[in-house]
Amino acid sequence: MKVRRRLSANRFYLGFILFTIFALLVSACGSSPAAPAGDEQSAAPAAGSAAAAPTGLKEVPRNRTFKLMLGGREGQHIDHELWNPYAIGSNHQTGPNIMYEPLAFYSAFADKEIMWLAESYQYNEDHTELTIKTRQGIKWSDGVDFTAEDVAYTFDTLKDLGSAVRWGVDVQTYVESAEAVDEQTVLIKFKVPAPRFFSFVSYKFDIGVYIVPKHIFEGQDWTTFKAFDLEKGWPVTTGPFTVVAASPQQKIYDRRDTWWAAEQGLAPMPEMERIVQLPSTQEQQAAQAFITNEIDMGFTMDPATFPTIFEQNEKIITHSGREAPYGYLDWWPISMYVNTEHAPFDNPDIRWALSLFIDREQVVEVGWSGANTISRLPMPPYPPLQRYFDASADLLEKYNTSEYNPQKAGELLTKAGYTKNAEGKWVDAQGTQLKLEIMVPAFLSSMGLVIVQQLKEQGIDVVPSDPPDFIDRFTKGDYQAAFFGHGGSVNDPYFTLRLYQGASKAVPGDHQSNFSRWSDPEYDAIVDQVYVTPMDDYATLGSLFHDAMAIWLPALPDIPLTELYHRIPYNETYWTNWPTADNPYVNGASWHLTFEMVLWNLKAVEK
Repeated sequence: MKVRRRLSANRFYLGFILFTIFALLVSACGSSPAAPAGDEQSAAPAAGSAAAAPTGLKEVPRNRTFKLMLGGREGQHIDHELWNPYAIGSNHQTGPNIMYEPLAFYSAFADKEIMWLAESYQYNEDHTELTIKTRQGIKWSDGVDFTAEDVAYTFDTLKDLGSAVRWGVDVQTYVESAEAVDEQTVLIKFKVPAPRFFSFVSYKFDIGVYIVPKHIFEGQDWTTFKAFDLEKGWPVTTGPFTVVAASPQQKIYDRRDTWWAAEQGLAPMPEMERIVQLPSTQEQQAAQAFITNEIDMGFTMDPATFPTIFEQNEKIITHSGREAPYGYLDWWPISMYVNTEHAPFDNPDIRWALSLFIDREQVVEVGWSGANTISRLPMPPYPPLQRYFDASADLLEKYNTSEYNPQKAGELLTKAGYTKNAEGKWVDAQGTQLKLEIMVPAFLSSMGLVIVQQLKEQGIDVVPSDPPDFIDRFTKGDYQAAFFGHGGSVNDPYFTLRLYQGASKAVPGDHQSNFSRWSDPEYDAIVDQVYVTPMDDYATLGSLFHDAMAIWLPALPDIPLTELYHRIPYNETYWTNWPTADNPYVNGASWHLTFEMVLWNLKAVEK
């Protein structure tokens, strides 16, 4: 995919405007902007001033210690005692993704399914039953056998809890029962054909069902149980690392002496003996930590930051080496969300007018330093999904989501009852200016503030902010507008379509949720048809996708903007064999559910 690199002629002007807006934004918030979903970047001490390892832990040299900067708020971990991924407030991205292994992994980059805790699975002929065979010889870290009982218990409990916990709605909607037939066999019976259920439970990006230990979780309230007690060895895991210390300053994981996957020849034993997870800092501090080799990995960065890092540390690379776009195309295309339950944004003409006011080419050139591409639909243009873009090509020509046309936007606002006053401001019949209060997370601020300025210049009163409770407000629908992405499809259209079903409004957390609060009964029915259609019935799926987009595009529940590139610095001072374009075994994000694959693939530089 060709990435734009040409800078616009008026970049200096916009840079000055953005600097002014950003200063006002930070001042209004009273704190540094924070990234969502556990990847918050806010003011913190430099990495080198992090707390020393707690007393009582063994000494591990730096060349066997993997230092990761991830998570936290205002320079501290706030979830260091929360290791149950289903508890309210928990986030698998900041540690549980290392502790809870899946039935299977799926690498979108390798387009490969890797069976894991499950050895195999088989549907019956009409996809109303699924039989899962679990592997033998796996133990939880407290010595208790991992069996089919853990799997059946996980699904059965999710079915009972429903919307009270993450993934509960998805399981409750389709699962009739989950039973351990014997120690290695789970039989799941569905209410309707469910040909993509195993794909749903497999780990990919931020989608996948966490299998929990029945002997610890049974009898607990999943919404409040923390699963944390170091004296008891909690959290228990089947993975290669255990938590040995957790505090606001750092989370520390030590490698276990044995690991079933290494013993069975599925993966090598990780070469790092310890992982130290530090709270995220502002980007300038994180860049300095890379330059001085204080950390090996961190969060995604702005493309403008990389030349400075490269100049001062020759060991820093990215997925694309040391060349733009400094990363890879993520599954998370970015939109401007507007809350469709709140007037006037419940009117699709208003949403389309906002879209038509946005010059996306300028957003790419200025907001992303040219190192990005425009998004037309809320799913990434990965090869397995391209057929669905093609299926809706006629609709995208009619409803061009990337069109910049202020005149047409003005006509839509006039149709909605707005007029432009003498000052060039759009006002309603009472003379009140059209106002947009928009939340701008820090890691999207360079892009977001370009759009803020564009809308201001078109006569809309735009008020940007980055509240510390961004995620909580956004996921509960307590917002007017926000910049955020989509965690949906990777190789099948269902998971993006699912984001806009009415039932998805009840999904807790920030994954597979209906953030725009839009719904349409006819659309819902089409998506239900998609769910029961086999994943390889491309002709039927293409037709259904077209039908769904024929409803979605005129309504425009959220406003597509650009793709997201994960620009993650990788430090080769101590570790090599990072996932790159030349070695794309999996996406590299440490906050995704496939991160364990990165850990066992990394190689120590010093043997």
